[in-house]
Amino acid sequence: MVKITSVCVFCGSSFGQAERYREEAARLGGLLAEHGIALIYGGGGVGLMGVLAQAALAAGGQVIGVIPRFLERAERGVHSLTRLEVVESMHERKERMFALSDAFIILPGGFGTLDETFEILTWKLLALHDKPVVLVDLDGYWRPLEQLIDHVIANGFAHAPSRASFRTTQSVDAALAEIARAPQPRVAPAAPERL
Repeated sequence: MVKITSVCVFCGSSFGQAERYREEAARLGGLLAEHGIALIYGGGGVGLMGVLAQAALAAGGQVIGVIPRFLERAERGVHSLTRLEVVESMHERKERMFALSDAFIILPGGFGTLDETFEILTWKLLALHDKPVVLVDLDGYWRPLEQLIDHVIANGFAHAPSRASFRTTQSVDAALAEIARAPQPRVAPAAPERL
């Protein structure tokens, strides 16, 4: 079992249509603080990102945001965090969030969340890391993504074991439990022949 001290959460800079998305984002922020796990996230104060960060801060948690300079205004970078790191590009943002995190939880989100999710999964399949990745499938939100991944595998563009690069849960409580059960990452995972 791996000792998790920090979790990166990818989620929307919008609220989405379901109230449950806000509720679960707030619950996750509170749970991370309660367990003494630092929240690593995109640094914004809008949408689910803002709900998540404010809940973690309100519960006394450590919150580290990473935001590109050009998005500071649009995403309302939160300067009251434990630490806000301002970087120059989206690539640098993702690299920094990766470096700071022991695991990844993905809540509902849009194109940015999809980009972050696919990049972290691709890095895992390329054996650049072996950190746990968990999708929180609130009310079936991520089911179409899972179907797409299964379609890619069925059509020979990825091996079936690629499906094991992430786990799916129905709640943030289950996501934290899944991460707690994750095995210690391998020191030098073998590179796959094909993603």
